[in-house]
Amino acid sequence: MSDKKLWSGRFSEPTDAFVEAFTASVEFDQRLYRYDIQGSIAHATMLARAGILSVAERDSIIAGLERIREQIESGQFDWSVELEDVHMNVEARLTSAIGDAGKKLHTGRSRNDQVATDVRLYLRDEIEIIRAEILRLQRALLDKAEQEAETILPGFTHLQTAQPVTFGHHLMAWFEMLERDRERLADCNKRVNIMPLGSAALAGTTYPIDRHYTAELLGFERPSENSLDAVSDRDFAIEFSAAAALIMMHLSRMSEELIIWSSAQFNFINLSDSFCTGSSIMPQKKNPDVPELVRGKTGRIFGHLIGLLTLMKGQPLAYNKDNQEDKEPLFDTVDNLKGSLKVFADMIPAITCKPESMREAALKGFATATDLADYLVRKGTPFRDAHEVVGKAVALGVSKGCDLAELSLEELRGFSERIDADVYSVLTLEGSVAARDHIGGTAPAQVRAAIGRARARLAGQ
Repeated sequence: MSDKKLWSGRFSEPTDAFVEAFTASVEFDQRLYRYDIQGSIAHATMLARAGILSVAERDSIIAGLERIREQIESGQFDWSVELEDVHMNVEARLTSAIGDAGKKLHTGRSRNDQVATDVRLYLRDEIEIIRAEILRLQRALLDKAEQEAETILPGFTHLQTAQPVTFGHHLMAWFEMLERDRERLADCNKRVNIMPLGSAALAGTTYPIDRHYTAELLGFERPSENSLDAVSDRDFAIEFSAAAALIMMHLSRMSEELIIWSSAQFNFINLSDSFCTGSSIMPQKKNPDVPELVRGKTGRIFGHLIGLLTLMKGQPLAYNKDNQEDKEPLFDTVDNLKGSLKVFADMIPAITCKPESMREAALKGFATATDLADYLVRKGTPFRDAHEVVGKAVALGVSKGCDLAELSLEELRGFSERIDADVYSVLTLEGSVAARDHIGGTAPAQVRAAIGRARARLAGQ
C-alpha cells in the first residue's frame, strides 16, 4: 500500500515528519473503521444507483471494503501514520487492491462529511449499548429494593438523621435517577441520528446524489438540512457528553453513599470482596475501591464535557482541524461510562445489608420527631405550635440521652395534654414508615407498588 498522500497534488514539498505525526489521528480514530466501511458501502451503493458508478465498480468497491474489514478484524491490516486517518488508510488500501474503481469511491463526498457520519454511526451504536447497561443496573436495583422493601434505615438531610425510610425506598430513588438518564439518552439519540454524508466539504456536491437513499441505507432518520452546519456540528457529541456527565454524577452520588455505608462508622452494608481491595500495610483494611474509582472517573468525564465545549466555542463555519480533537474525549467518555455502569450492575446484587446496624442508627437522632408533630396536628394543634412542642420534647431527650419513644407518657404530656398513650404507635420506626402510605412514599406497600410500576415500564425494553 502506497503512503503517498491522496491530496498531495497541490503540494511541492513533503510534509515535515513531526508535523505528519502531530496532525495524524489514525492512532485513535482507527476504532471507527467499521463505521467508515459501512458508510462507504452505502455511499458506493447510492453512487451506482445515481449512475455515477457502474454496477461492476460498485460491486468491486463493496467486495474490496468487506475484505479490508476482515483484514482489520483479523489483525492483518497495517495502519500508516503517513496516511493520517482511518479514512485515507482504508481508501488507499482499497485503491491498491482494486485499482481505479477505488479512486472513484470518494466522488461526491469529503473527509469532512465522512468523519461526521462515522462518529454519528459510532455514537448511535454506543448509546444503545449504554442504555442497555443502564437497564441492567436498574433491574438489579429493583431486585435489591424488593428484597429490602421493609428494611429500615435513617434518611438524611445535611447528612443528619431526618426521618426513617426503607432501604428499598432509597434504592428506588437511585432507579429514578437512572430512568431519567435512560430517557435522556434516547432523546439525545434523535439528534445523533441525522446524516451529514453528502454535504461534502462544506457546500454540497455537483453530482446527482440521493441523500435520502443513503440515509435509508445507513438507518438514519433523515439527511441533514444544511451542509455548512452538517460538517462542522459537534452538538450531538457535546449533548451526549452532557448526558454522560449526568449519569456519572448520579453514579458518583451512589458511590459516595456506598462508601459511607460500608465504613465501620456506619456499618450499614457489606460490599462483596470481589469489588474491594486491601491495604499494602494495614491488614485489616477492606477498601471500597470500585465506588471510589467511579467517583473519581466522574471528574474525568466532566472534564471531557468542558473540553468539547471549549473546543467548539471559537470555531467559525465550517470544518476546522480543531475538530480532530473531539474524538479522544468522546471515546474516553464512552469507554469509562460503559465500564462504570457495568461494574455497578455487577456490584449491586452482591451488596449485603446489615439491618440491625441500620435500625440502630435510625433509632438515634430523633428520626420520628416529625411523626410526633403530625400526631399533634391530627389532635388539633396548629403545626407551628406542634413544632415547638416537639422541639422541647427533643431537648428533654437530648438531656436524658434517650429517644422520644423512650420518654414516659407523663413526660410527653408535660409538653401537651393532647398526647395520649396511642402516641407510641407513631414513635416507632415501623409506624413512621408505614404512615407514609401514598404514591412516592416510603411505606413498604408503596415501595412494592413502585417496584411493580417500574417493572412494567421496563417490560419489553
